[in-house]
Amino acid sequence: MVTTPSIDAHVRLDSHPAHSSAVTAALTGTQAHVAHMALEADGWIAVAENILVLARIDHEEPYWAEKAAQALNAEGITTEIAPSLREAIDEEWTWANYPMPWCTRSEIREVSDQAQKIYDDIQYGHLLIHAHAQDGHTTVAVGTYLSGGKSVYLHGENHLRQVADSFDSPAQALVAFEKAHGDTMRPGPAPMTDTERAAAKARTSLDTPAPAVEPEAPLPALETVPAYAADAGNHDALLDTFLDAHGDWQKWRTWSDETTHAIHEDQTLRIERVHDAPTHETAWTIAAYETPVSDRMWVLTATGSTPAPVLQDLLHHLAYNDGWDTALGSPVDEKTVTAATQPLSDAGWKHTVDGRWIRWTSPAGDAGVQFDAFAAQHPIQNLDTWTVWAGPSLNRATWTLTASPYTPSSLLADLSETLTHGTGTRQPAVRARMASLPTTPLATATAKTNTAVSRPR
Repeated sequence: MVTTPSIDAHVRLDSHPAHSSAVTAALTGTQAHVAHMALEADGWIAVAENILVLARIDHEEPYWAEKAAQALNAEGITTEIAPSLREAIDEEWTWANYPMPWCTRSEIREVSDQAQKIYDDIQYGHLLIHAHAQDGHTTVAVGTYLSGGKSVYLHGENHLRQVADSFDSPAQALVAFEKAHGDTMRPGPAPMTDTERAAAKARTSLDTPAPAVEPEAPLPALETVPAYAADAGNHDALLDTFLDAHGDWQKWRTWSDETTHAIHEDQTLRIERVHDAPTHETAWTIAAYETPVSDRMWVLTATGSTPAPVLQDLLHHLAYNDGWDTALGSPVDEKTVTAATQPLSDAGWKHTVDGRWIRWTSPAGDAGVQFDAFAAQHPIQNLDTWTVWAGPSLNRATWTLTASPYTPSSLLADLSETLTHGTGTRQPAVRARMASLPTTPLATATAKTNTAVSRPR
C-alpha cells in the first residue's frame, strides 16, 4: 500500500465575502507555498499573502473548489471547507432559460468551462481580440491565439461564449468578420459584461461592495415566427450575399459611403441600399426601367426594419424572374390585383373594402397588404399603390414595403406567399434580471430537498 506523504500545509476554503459564488483559500503551515503553487496552477489568483481567490464567469466556483480540495488531499495537504461553502457545494441548481436545454448538468458545466478558458485566454493575453460586433442580442468577436497563430470567430458572452469558426490567418478571419458584421464592427475587445467585471474585482480584492452586481439574464433561444414578424437581420450582409451569388449584378459605390447601388448587367434593374437609414425610413429602393435611359417602369421601397426572410424573397425574385407581367399603359385591373393577392385569400386573410382602399389582414391582425385604387389609376406618377406592413397596425407598423402600380403581380404574389407561409427567427425579449444569485440552502439540515434551483445569470 502506497502512503501519500504528509505536507505541512493547511488550506481553508470559504465563500468570498463580496462575490456571491467566488471562493477564497487561506493557507497556513511551513509548506504553505506547496499548496499555493498547486492552486495557482489550477486557476486560483493570489490577492494577499497566502490568500487566493477562485472567481469564474460561470458561477461554478463551489464545484471546482471541491475538486481542488480533493486534489490537495490526494497530495497530502490538509483542507477544510467552511459550512457556508459546503452548503453552496451541495446546492443543486440549473441555469434559468438555458439556451441548450438538451444538455445534461455535466454537459452544461463542460460548455461553461470552455467559455471560462476562452475568457482566461483573453485576460492573460494568450488570445488577442482584433474586433467585436453586436449580432442581435449577443456579442461576437474575432481574434488570434498568439501561440500557434490560429484565428477564431467567437459567439456569445460569459458562460455561453464559444468558438464558432476558425481561420488560417488573421487576415482571413477579419475579412470574413467584416463581411458578416461590418455595420456594427468595432476594433478591439468588447466592453466587459457585468459578470466579467464582478469576477475581475473578486480576483483583486476581498472588500465587500455596496450593492450586489446584477448577473445578466441568459440569452433566450431564437423562436420561430411568421416571416413578417422575424428579425431584420443584417441587411448589408444580405445584399453582399446576393451580389456574390449573381455575377450579372454589379455593386457600385456612390460619392457617399452611406449608399450602395447594385445594377443588373442590362442596366434596366437597379437597387439602392442606404446603409444607416433609421428603422422606419426607406433603406431599400428597387426600380425597373424599360431601357437604361428611360423613366421608371415601377419602383418598390422597404424600410430598415424589414424582416430578412421578406428581403431574401424579394432578392430571389429579382434574380430569377426576368419578365414583367404588368403591361405599361394598361390599367391595374381586378385580374392584376387578384393575381398579386391570391395567396392571401387562400390563407384566409380578412378582406375588406373601405372607399379607395382594399385591404387584406392576417388572422392575428399583426400584418397586412393594402391596395390604393386611386393611386392605381395614376400609374405615370409612380404613387404608392401597394403597402405591405406588419406590426400593431398600419399606422404604427414595425416595417413597411411600398410598391408603385406597374410592380409585377408575380413579384407581389411571391411576397404574399412569403407573408402567409414563410417563417423566420426572432430573438425574444430578455426577461428582467434577478438581483443576485441564491447563496442560502433551500431547506434546513433536518429536511434537505433534492429539488434543483433555477439560477439566473
